[in-house]
Amino acid sequence: MDIQLEKKKGLRPKHYGYIALGLLLLFVGYKMLFSTSLSTFRTEKDKLSIAEVTQGKFDDYITINGFVAPITTIYMDAYEGGRVTEKLIEEGTMVKKGDIILKLENTNLYEQILASESNLALKQNDLRSTKLTFDSRQVEGRRSLATASTDLQRLKRNFEQNQALFDDELISKEEYQLSKENYELSQKQYDIVKMQTENDDELRKTSLTGLDADLSRMQKTLGMVYQRLDHLNVRAPADGQLGFLDAEIGQNISQGDRIGQINVLTDYKIEADIDEHYIDRVKRDLVASFERNGTEYPLRVRKVYPEVRNGRFRVDLVFTADRPETIRTGQSYNIKLQLGESSNALLLPKGSFFQSTGGQWIFVVNPSGGEALKRNIRIGKQNSRYYELLEGLQAGEQVITSNYDNFGEAEKIVLK
Repeated sequence: MDIQLEKKKGLRPKHYGYIALGLLLLFVGYKMLFSTSLSTFRTEKDKLSIAEVTQGKFDDYITINGFVAPITTIYMDAYEGGRVTEKLIEEGTMVKKGDIILKLENTNLYEQILASESNLALKQNDLRSTKLTFDSRQVEGRRSLATASTDLQRLKRNFEQNQALFDDELISKEEYQLSKENYELSQKQYDIVKMQTENDDELRKTSLTGLDADLSRMQKTLGMVYQRLDHLNVRAPADGQLGFLDAEIGQNISQGDRIGQINVLTDYKIEADIDEHYIDRVKRDLVASFERNGTEYPLRVRKVYPEVRNGRFRVDLVFTADRPETIRTGQSYNIKLQLGESSNALLLPKGSFFQSTGGQWIFVVNPSGGEALKRNIRIGKQNSRYYELLEGLQAGEQVITSNYDNFGEAEKIVLK
């Protein structure tokens, strides 16, 4: 028996209502999901610093704080150690080169001087004794040479006479031979005495030269010891101002200790510390300036110190023209250091937001002013007022430049 299938019925009108309600709920859920996908922070607009991005001239400079210092500082170290017996000049006094500042005493040095003087006296006595000995030998040698020369002449004359007589057969051959042998012996003795005298003269010359050299060295050594004695008088190494003096009467100072310094005040320099962020851009001969009492004073970077301490490095700047008449060591100036040429750029006012973002992003206020959204940016150079903006913003846009620490991980700021 066949079963008759019922034909499916189509959508009834009431079904359309259910479908519409479902679509509405789906749309509302989507809107709620989209609106809560961005973490939001709400705050009052008046509590924030809001600035506008502008197009203008970017001056590539930084502002640094510098302190006036003498153009040259000469340190005084103790050549000799000793106890301070007298302090003749106080700190801050103007001095001339060679002025005695301190007097020291050193008993060990005095003993060394006495020992050196004794050694020199002994050496001088030895030299005199040696000279007397050589002089005596020289006199004796010349006497022996004179005697040998006289004997040689007499025996030569006797030999020549006997030779003539022997040729005439007036004397015996034995007598002739005897006179010949005496003459030849006298000749040899004369040669020996002459050679010995010449050797003694040469020995005397070399020995006395060596002794004179030893004596000269000892005299120089004694002179150096006397110079060490003079170093117990601590003198100013140059004209200038005694900057500081670390010595008091009765104080023991070791050799090489730093005693004080002389500030040469013929000119001045300015010492400044700069953030290590600029270490690759700060070079010698960069120009700078500062303003005082309505007058601008130009400067030049003379020296850049390579060492970085506590995130900063030091530079020395010198005046290239006039300097303030009332300039004093230790004064501070705000200096404008020019790092490069000016250029046209987008300018983003500086603010404390940089500490939170590192210049990687910023909150941009929408045209209505009701909220601000996080946006990535790229910053180039900076000066004391502006960042050079490379990308991410346009002129006329408003941004929040105050600190972001309270915003947490928010990506949208609702401004009330």
